[in-house]
Amino acid sequence: MATQTQLPSPQPVRNKLVRRVGVDRSQVIRHGVQGLFAALNLWLGLEFFLWVRSFQQAGGAEIARPAGVDGWLPIAGLMNFKCLVSTGRIPDIHPAAMFLFMAFLAMSLLLKKSFCAWLCPVGTLSEFLWRMGRKIFRRNFALPRWLDLPLRGLKYLLLGFFAFIIGSMSAEALDDFMHAPYALVADVKMYNFFVHMSVTAAVVVGLLMVLSVFVQNFWCRYLCPYGALMGLVSLLSPVKIRRDTEACVDCGKCAKACPSHLQVDKLVQIRSAECTGCMVCVAACSAQNALQFALPAWKKMPVATRWTRRALSPLAVVALLACIFFGVSAYAKVSGHWQTNLPRSTYVELVPAARDLSHPGY
Repeated sequence: MATQTQLPSPQPVRNKLVRRVGVDRSQVIRHGVQGLFAALNLWLGLEFFLWVRSFQQAGGAEIARPAGVDGWLPIAGLMNFKCLVSTGRIPDIHPAAMFLFMAFLAMSLLLKKSFCAWLCPVGTLSEFLWRMGRKIFRRNFALPRWLDLPLRGLKYLLLGFFAFIIGSMSAEALDDFMHAPYALVADVKMYNFFVHMSVTAAVVVGLLMVLSVFVQNFWCRYLCPYGALMGLVSLLSPVKIRRDTEACVDCGKCAKACPSHLQVDKLVQIRSAECTGCMVCVAACSAQNALQFALPAWKKMPVATRWTRRALSPLAVVALLACIFFGVSAYAKVSGHWQTNLPRSTYVELVPAARDLSHPGY
């Protein structure tokens, strides 16, 4: 009986590599923006520290409260946003929290989860930790898929919990809560949490930092409800990581470099809520115009030009982020809805008592 010879299956034909012209500076620019925003937060933190100390020490000098610290109160921002939508009235307690919340949502709506990768101080710290871990141990560790998927769902469960609680409260109940002593000095309570951290809290924070050394963006990937919200909003963003199959050489460098472990090399565009628009995959790509952070093409154009006409450069991303952040902040300040205008006597009573859980309202 004649044997049938099985021919080898044809290998996929790879496109010819056309190397990128010039040097990609997206990560240098992004890290610079991260550093500047971290410095801004450190400055706000120093101002807030001096403001709190002025009430804790007898005869302390009067110092203006930096309203920018409201950016660290996302729950207050969400509550105030609910009040704005329900009543059309801009709340007077921690209004900057709401405007910053809206600014970060706008960034996600236009530029994916760019707030997380370009601005968020926690994201910046998380990236520093896993990069340090990679430098020390020569690698980071990825959790197995059967564990990674359910853990990723935790941040959405936390988001759903907060959304349910706030969504079920009436505008009147939210207003009453925001005018209660606890909410009036929620920023001070947050300050006290870190300055006078309990042993349990210190162990939890330390454990999260250690895990972030070994697992890329552990907090952001699995536990951050704020990032979960930004990710859901980012699904509507017209700007996405887009791959040109005619220029791509299927080297897989982009997928290997992606901090979110997305299969960039297998898809034409990345729609995932996990994509932060960090452009790390774009920086790793060596093929000209094969991968871009870009708007969709409006019409068919030659391969050589169709990506460059719709792509956003890192400087364009920075310009858009700056316009949103400073534009929203400026509007809030000019319209008189930036500062929480409480009499100093209220702070004189509440700030020193913020550590006393027996105080009425705490």
